[in-house]
Amino acid sequence: MGDKIYNVLILSVSNSGRSIMAEALFNKLGKGRFNAYSAGSQPTGQVNPFAIEQIRKMNYPTDELRSKSWNEFSAPDAPKMDFVIAIRDDMANEVWPAWPGDSITMCWVFEDPAAVQGSDEEKRLAFEKVFLYLMNRVRILSEMSRANFNKLAFKREMEDILRGRDTIFHKIKSVASRSKSMQSDQ
Repeated sequence: MGDKIYNVLILSVSNSGRSIMAEALFNKLGKGRFNAYSAGSQPTGQVNPFAIEQIRKMNYPTDELRSKSWNEFSAPDAPKMDFVIAIRDDMANEVWPAWPGDSITMCWVFEDPAAVQGSDEEKRLAFEKVFLYLMNRVRILSEMSRANFNKLAFKREMEDILRGRDTIFHKIKSVASRSKSMQSDQ
């Protein structure tokens, strides 16, 4: 990867929760490797307070985070994106603007924590779950060897993660199954 800093645009429909959390995670965990932005096809104009709460837990500043339209990033003077990540699978059927630059696009599918009905605690837990999944993916990409990193390596790693080869996830599952096994042996 050298000293190149890659621009990442994370898209969602409302740009109020998942995409905002992913933007903050890329900018915090991938500092010096990624500049992240987020946007929506139909932004709400507000960031979900449960998303803000998760971001604050990692001591990331939230004052500049805002819900914005993806049109901001299709203008000729917009930053050129290396990667464009849609956070919902149904966005793949939308007509996307033309982004300046030669970007690699991909889709990450996550449940929408804003759709959870229930108490504030249930909503908070839904946001925390998605935040941790996002953190896992961003951490893997941020820790890739600089010597072996390029746009295609990034895409291959993401494809592996999406196919269930997410090594950190498998380690967590492995530890959990060993723990259950040890409990049943007692």
